[in-house]
Amino acid sequence: MYLIGLDIGTTSIGGVLVDGNSGDIAKSMIKDNQSECNTANSWEHCQNPDWIWHTVREVLAELSSDDLEICGIGITGQMHGILYVDVQGNPISPLYTWLDKRGSLPFDGSTSYAEHLSLLTTCPVSPGFGMVTHYYNTVQGNIPEKAVKLCTIADFIAMKLCGAKEPIIDPTLAASLGCFDLKTGQFDQAALRAARIAPSILPLIKPTGTVIGQTEHGVPVACAAGDNQASFLGAVRDIEHSILVNIGTGSQISVFSNQLLQLEGLETRPFPGGGYILVGAPLGGGKSYALLERFFREVCTVFAGSEESLYERMNALALAAAKIPPGEGLQVHTQFFGTREDPAQRGAINRISADNFLPQHLVAGFLEGMTAELFEYYLKLPESLKQSRKVLVGSGNGVRQNEALRSRLAQAFMLPLELPKYAEEASYGAAICAGVGIGLYKDFTSSPGRS
Repeated sequence: MYLIGLDIGTTSIGGVLVDGNSGDIAKSMIKDNQSECNTANSWEHCQNPDWIWHTVREVLAELSSDDLEICGIGITGQMHGILYVDVQGNPISPLYTWLDKRGSLPFDGSTSYAEHLSLLTTCPVSPGFGMVTHYYNTVQGNIPEKAVKLCTIADFIAMKLCGAKEPIIDPTLAASLGCFDLKTGQFDQAALRAARIAPSILPLIKPTGTVIGQTEHGVPVACAAGDNQASFLGAVRDIEHSILVNIGTGSQISVFSNQLLQLEGLETRPFPGGGYILVGAPLGGGKSYALLERFFREVCTVFAGSEESLYERMNALALAAAKIPPGEGLQVHTQFFGTREDPAQRGAINRISADNFLPQHLVAGFLEGMTAELFEYYLKLPESLKQSRKVLVGSGNGVRQNEALRSRLAQAFMLPLELPKYAEEASYGAAICAGVGIGLYKDFTSSPGRS
């Protein structure tokens, strides 16, 4: 009896085949997400949902190729972003991803669209949130004429797998859009009225893990879950005593709480099965390290004609720079892509001297800056939560493939850092959701692979 978990990420689309009884991954695969659309404006970040759907089918076909009993499919994917579908469930817009910046554009002389919507609804929202994107499109008259629903890309894939015409959304993804009431687990109707957003365009909300239909081969499909929560499920064994740090394209720090806490600077998100996770999410993360790699590669191309990837060399330099005395290295503020609170903020490199203006110091400074951004969110947690955390769990390729970064994270948080058993955390978490949905697991923390 096997489960499939699919993950529709910003830069890759992958999946895992999980033995439902043992919890072991029997097969995994990943493909690049090459669906990015060419746009006329630098602030746009869009992807082609039809291309994503085609790639998902390829991944699913590969995972299902063996003569095995597939008993459930779970889906997760990038949060916040939206697309519009027509009455038949067909996409009639691109996917406006979480990286889209139309919400940062000026609404009037003093506020951006995101800031204006926050003031209008009293719901804190940021550029890239689905409600902000939808609000901008509404004001600008950019809603496709035949649009009847908006949804996330993961909801769209779940709908297509079932052959359905209307998307279903779970609380983890619904909350990521904004204007969501954490107490009721529904969209905030007062906020929608204030923004003149028609509730009819929003998907119906179902609990995480709910089976919403079957594939053409009769395999149950669970409604999609947010990749942050799915990664937490797939990576963390002891949810009440762990801190999850994920560094991939972006970065996040996530901490579980049984109680509803709403803290300045942190997002509170619903957790599958009950409870919440408090999340700090810099806009840079792995993109900051990629920015530095691109700079080094450009230098090599200009002066030596070489265009090979430099990540391994950078990681080696970072290890060699581990003995730089405190205060003598470069100080790098890695807000190169802004922050959720201030999209206009930018990064900086300080303490440059004749002795430290060197590649190894620059790499070390970037890693320190990325770590510092995450640690600042940790400091916002109440002491009761901080004192109960005993282990730091590191996920994402940015952590797995960089020993120097792992060392810096462990030093900053003063906790032992462990890596999850499987690298495909989000896909694995999606498979767990499917297992709960079909009744194979009694709850989201009882799958055998978590012990």
